[in-house]
Amino acid sequence: MVLHCNEAFVTLADPKMEILVEFYAQFLGIQPLNHIPHRYAEFQLPSLRLGIFQPKSSHVSEFYSQGKTGMSLCLEVQNLEEAIAHLQVLGYPPPGKIITASHGREIYAYDPMGNRLILYQIHASSSEN
Repeated sequence: MVLHCNEAFVTLADPKMEILVEFYAQFLGIQPLNHIPHRYAEFQLPSLRLGIFQPKSSHVSEFYSQGKTGMSLCLEVQNLEEAIAHLQVLGYPPPGKIITASHGREIYAYDPMGNRLILYQIHASSSEN
């Protein structure tokens, strides 16, 4: 049996979801397409839908673990230094340094609730292929 999937998108859950909505609106420079305060917001990016929701109080514990998870929101940016400067202005500077990877340069950052962001800029030669 094979799963036939029509669409996929990422969601972030947090009881303080409005903090995340405000952060992503400022960070991405767009407003959510769909926003039901304290319930759900959805941002449409070029190749991703990002949903943010507030879990029901009876389900909050399902969304928190004792340690960090391997989940990251990876965003390709045109200019890594400008993206870093933008995060600094928002008050969430990346804690580390730029890393050189096989695909280009990247840096790790975190949103207000501690969800990991990987911002990366691909090498010019990689984007021409």
